Amino acid sequence: MPPSMVWYQATKNTEGICLSTKEQVLAALAEAEEAVSGERLARKLGLSRNAVWKAVDQLRREGYAIEAVTNRGYMLSAEVRPVTEAGIRAHLDQPLLGGSIEVYDEIDSTNRRAKAWAAMGAPDGAVVCARRQSNGRGRFTRPFHSPMNGGAYFTVILRPKQPADRAVMLTSMAAVAVARAVERMTGVEAKIKWVNDVYLNGRKVCGILSEAGLDFETGTLEYAAVGIGINTARQEFPEDIRDIATSMGNETGVDPDPSAVIAQVLNEMAGLLPQLGDGGFMREYRARSNVLGRRVTVLRGDERFPAVAVDIDAEGSLIVQTENGPEKLRSGEISIRMGE
Repeated sequence: MPPSMVWYQATKNTEGICLSTKEQVLAALAEAEEAVSGERLARKLGLSRNAVWKAVDQLRREGYAIEAVTNRGYMLSAEVRPVTEAGIRAHLDQPLLGGSIEVYDEIDSTNRRAKAWAAMGAPDGAVVCARRQSNGRGRFTRPFHSPMNGGAYFTVILRPKQPADRAVMLTSMAAVAVARAVERMTGVEAKIKWVNDVYLNGRKVCGILSEAGLDFETGTLEYAAVGIGINTARQEFPEDIRDIATSMGNETGVDPDPSAVIAQVLNEMAGLLPQLGDGGFMREYRARSNVLGRRVTVLRGDERFPAVAVDIDAEGSLIVQTENGPEKLRSGEISIRMGE
């Protein structure tokens, strides 16, 4: 039996999602502003004190720093909050995404694991998470900085039954979901750099990489693996990205719980999924763009040329004005660098 299913109780959160005893205890500690005794937790949750003690012990073994304050009780430290399944489930408010969750202490790439799991039949909405990626990557196989407990690194497996050419829309949808979640949790306006980056105060806080498996007989998506990496903790970035990267913690001075960040993104994605067919979220995607109206340098293979970003169409392509006239850019072919 998976650890997350130990001591299961038929208890639900405010949205009707069932929580295990461990998840209930974690949620109660996260909400408490001071130390809370095991007796008080047991009474509040309708559990035995022994069940509370076992839940606290399990959470500690998963990496949560839970202090035992003499004569006062338990207190959840905000210093290190690793990603855990219990932490994610405690903040989910919808049943569509996150039904199956894998959490790794370290993995080479959540996208690689998600694609393998999808090929073996992973259910729609399954999620792969890691506290560290040893080979995290972005578009064009660029490395993605993924230090231990430095961010929310996860991949969502979707089976959208959409034509293959709609795959780019998954990235746009995910970008809107991340922007909403990050903005809500930081209070800082989140912008989107076409096609797959989310920015806070002019610096990159998130990268998204969507990959897909195709059904060649029908020409539809068999599955999509939407990989998301959000810098959450306060940190000093490597020299090569120090001037362009930021984190939620760096912007606010407070490190958010990465499990809560993942859950909030999943909640936002679940609300946007019904719009995948008609691209209803593209209006917000355009409104959040930090590219439109600006000069950009287009990189396409060995070619590079200046342009002005004019629009983003209904399929997620970037329309630019070049010296030879307007041109439509597809995300899989090019990247851009922003100018003034």
